[in-house]
This record gives sequence, C-alpha cells and structure tokens, in this order.
Amino acid sequence: MTIHPELQRLRDSIDNIDAALIHMLAERFKCTQAVGRLKAAENLPPADPAREARQIARLRQLAETARLDPDFAEKFLAFIVREVIHHHEAIAEQAKTGPAKA
Repeated sequence: MTIHPELQRLRDSIDNIDAALIHMLAERFKCTQAVGRLKAAENLPPADPAREARQIARLRQLAETARLDPDFAEKFLAFIVREVIHHHEAIAEQAKTGPAKA
C-alpha cells in the first residue's frame, strides 16, 4: 500500500516529536530524582502541594496560550507529579533503610 507523501511527512514529524518528548521526560526525571535525593537528605516531605498548585496554574495558562486543552495539560502534569512523588517516597525510604540488598 502506498502512503500519501503528506501523510508520511506528518507521521515522520509526529515520530520526531514523540522522540523529543521521551528525551525531555528523561531529563525532567533526572532533575526530579536529584530533587528527591536533596529532599531526603534535608528530611523534607516528598510532596509539595503549594508548588504543585502553582505549577498547575502555570501550566494551565501555558496550555491556553498554546491552544492546548488546559484540562488535558493538568491531567498530564498530575500523572507526572504522581510518578515523581512515588520516586521521592522511594528515595526517602531508601535513605532511611539504606540501599536495597540484591
């Protein structure tokens, strides 16, 4: 089956964007892992509800400016934040108990 050249061009762009998103998320999680280690070292809680609220408001505004559904942006951020908090909890627990035994 022959694919329309414009369809292929658009799909190639989507593939490039998906790859960029994955790399950006990987970088973001490297930073949040460092935050988690710092929080554990300073005995700070894994979650920061005030910061999360500011980030939600900020991302909703960015989404509106970008003509992206703000509800979708908020759900996407909530998904990422849940994962980050999970990582921070695991880092804090590991800091208390020491490295896991193999």
